[in-house]
Amino acid sequence: MLRNTYAVINQKGGVGKTTTTISLAAAAAKMKKKVLLVDLDPQANATTGCMETSDRSIKEAFDNHASFTDCIQRTSEGFDILASSYDLTASEISLMSSSLKEQTLLSGLKSLPTQYDMILIDCSPSLNILTMNALVAASNVLIPIQCEYYALEGLTKLLQTIESTRRSLGLATHSLLLLRTMYDGRNRLAIDVSSELTEHFGSALLNTVIPRNIRLAEAPSYGKSIFSYDPRCHGAMAYLALMAEMLKRAKQLEATT
Repeated sequence: MLRNTYAVINQKGGVGKTTTTISLAAAAAKMKKKVLLVDLDPQANATTGCMETSDRSIKEAFDNHASFTDCIQRTSEGFDILASSYDLTASEISLMSSSLKEQTLLSGLKSLPTQYDMILIDCSPSLNILTMNALVAASNVLIPIQCEYYALEGLTKLLQTIESTRRSLGLATHSLLLLRTMYDGRNRLAIDVSSELTEHFGSALLNTVIPRNIRLAEAPSYGKSIFSYDPRCHGAMAYLALMAEMLKRAKQLEATT
């Protein structure tokens, strides 16, 4: 596991997972941090959401056609990216035949010459070999949650899956972070679910809440982060606050280990 590496995971779609990954990477870059975004989702939404074209894909590294270093590209947002492609699913076949199939990403990230302050891994909604690679590489798991009906039930199942995977692979316990996204404080259900999250997960629940914001939904269609699209909107301010909170938590954790 790599310190300051975050696997952004949720098996439920539409919770703001990719928006969160891109926004955090851009927010950290604005704070002059060296950041790498790893797009492990074959849908490649994190890639198309922050750059118009991609010359190389992480698929080439997984297939041993190029090194991880050679596949890194610089975005106009100020952070680096290991881009995805729609044919990344095919890499699962080659990974499954590898003797170190779950550790390929970790090995590749360790080989990079650049020392990153933060690595953010955008995972697919399913627990496949790519997601397992993310769990092996990351010391932290960040789960975006929309405060709606069935949210707690889905979260419980996801945590059980992560724990089962951790045990089967012999991994250390991940540092868990829960993030409330698309939050509408006028919605009674959202308030109730938020209260239950606080009660059941305590300090694992991040204080920062990401509001429901139309500008956040619009930005990816322009291939931009929220900071290039509308840096003064409520969504942008929330992600800056979230990054500040995560950096503070990382510093506190480092001081105790």
